[in-house]
Amino acid sequence: MPVSEPVQPVNERDEALARLKKRRDLQAHVVTYVVVNAALWAIWAVTGAGYPWPAWVTGGWGLGLMLNVWDVYGRAPITEADVQREIERLHHQH
Repeated sequence: MPVSEPVQPVNERDEALARLKKRRDLQAHVVTYVVVNAALWAIWAVTGAGYPWPAWVTGGWGLGLMLNVWDVYGRAPITEADVQREIERLHHQH
């Protein structure tokens, strides 16, 4: 499939806003994770503290949270060099 439109450069303000939004979304994710998991563990403790079923929620959701952290702080941004390399790959496929 040919590329029909050139990649438009993103201005610094738009890029900064996008990064700030990702950080704020991560903060909301962390707060939700802590509140919900605290409630689940409290329910577990109050209802007899048998099999630690909240561990499944805490662990699974924790893995998702760590991937969210990686997306916000660890993933490298797409550079113009990345775009050009992908365009070259597309040209070599045809």
